[in-house]
Amino acid sequence: MTNAVFISDSYMEEIEVSVTSIDGHSIQFDSTIFYPLGGGQPGDTGWIEVEDGRRLNIVDSRKGETHGDVLHLLEDENHDLILGQTVKIGIDWDRRYCHMKMHTAMHLLGSLIPVPVTGGSVGAVKSRLDFNLGEHKLDKEELTIKINKLIDTASDVHFDSITEQELDENPDLVRTMSVQPPRGVGDIRMVRIQGVDYQPCGGTHVNNISEIGKIRISKIENKGKQNRRVHLVFDD
Repeated sequence: MTNAVFISDSYMEEIEVSVTSIDGHSIQFDSTIFYPLGGGQPGDTGWIEVEDGRRLNIVDSRKGETHGDVLHLLEDENHDLILGQTVKIGIDWDRRYCHMKMHTAMHLLGSLIPVPVTGGSVGAVKSRLDFNLGEHKLDKEELTIKINKLIDTASDVHFDSITEQELDENPDLVRTMSVQPPRGVGDIRMVRIQGVDYQPCGGTHVNNISEIGKIRISKIENKGKQNRRVHLVFDD
């Protein structure tokens, strides 16, 4: 199992690690700051720096077959990494930070639309959430005003955990129908934005929602009889 440092510290940009597995262009380390693709959030990209200062590009991060493993995918298999080797790894911070801001903004958006979430995708430039809207009506200008008012409250983002039994006793905590929290792997990580949102989530987030900056709801699409897709972008 890889020590997932990004869970406890989403802001760490570089770390020294040891190589624990090599399978062609797929590399594992004893620890990582790279978030692997999952929950609608892309896997991190970045680099590996070896002793002589050379850097190898990491083009994607994925979950391994065993729970807790994180695979770091290189551009190709032409590398000279060896098991046990100590290297430095670093993430593409600008891209990650955009994902952190967007992912947190999506939690804010979900809090403003009190219906089930049917899907979502985090992006560095734009993101989306899909909602099973029913009879609920949406207006993108109104949503834009409301989400920016929430951001202006500058609320802190907190992280804790609950047991699977506690989650079973409070099923309404799970907003996303398409992605369920993992079972049988211990306690479930929770993200809390005080007075706004509280739900299971394994993604990376900012520590305070004021870091998001201005957000704009750019488009609302009809994706079926009751499903609506809401797009959000940074409004710089």
